[in-house]
Amino acid sequence: MGFDPVKDAMRKAATKQKIIETGFRVFAERTIDAANLTDVANAAGVSAPTVYSYYSSKEPLVMDISVWAWAQYTAECDRKPEKPDSTAAEIFEYYLDSFIDLYRNHRDILRFNQFFNVYVQRESLSGEKIQPFLSAVDALAQRFHICYEKAKVDGTLRTDIPEREIFSRTLHIMLAAVTRYAVGLVYDAGIPPEEELLYLKDVLLKDHVIQPSRA
Repeated sequence: MGFDPVKDAMRKAATKQKIIETGFRVFAERTIDAANLTDVANAAGVSAPTVYSYYSSKEPLVMDISVWAWAQYTAECDRKPEKPDSTAAEIFEYYLDSFIDLYRNHRDILRFNQFFNVYVQRESLSGEKIQPFLSAVDALAQRFHICYEKAKVDGTLRTDIPEREIFSRTLHIMLAAVTRYAVGLVYDAGIPPEEELLYLKDVLLKDHVIQPSRA
């Protein structure tokens, strides 16, 4: 049989995807700094030269993994859309619950994200190099924008606070909290992590949701 460019392209795409998924697992378990491309190759069952044919260094692989991991989670959230008649407050609560869901079901993403942040800071990466990751954050911001615009209509969520301020505040507070629990960087007071995360969620709800006035 002769060379089939379509099958060859599919094979290469499948190999690259395997490297990305394996790299995610390796870096989430061992940290990005502690593992190298040869470790990823060994775990994926391919040769080191094969990995290097797709990624000349660790940096582009780390970026591709970050984008892939968050895209996977965003797609999962999209498969569980809010009800069309949901209020802005209900959408906001769903948004906060998504962070708790990350802790419950996707601690590997949270661990990878923590190691990713350390790696980006240590390597002083910025600008175009981290744009793919920033695009993933922008996708979350767009989802929150829908909630904020709805609040202008139904009045169930505070709009006296700028949209970007609420988004940034809640993103960083919730993501930092669930990440620290996922990697074990917390004071152990004997309180179940989910109890503290639910308490934090309630605090943010009370601070941002407008309660209906009583006649």
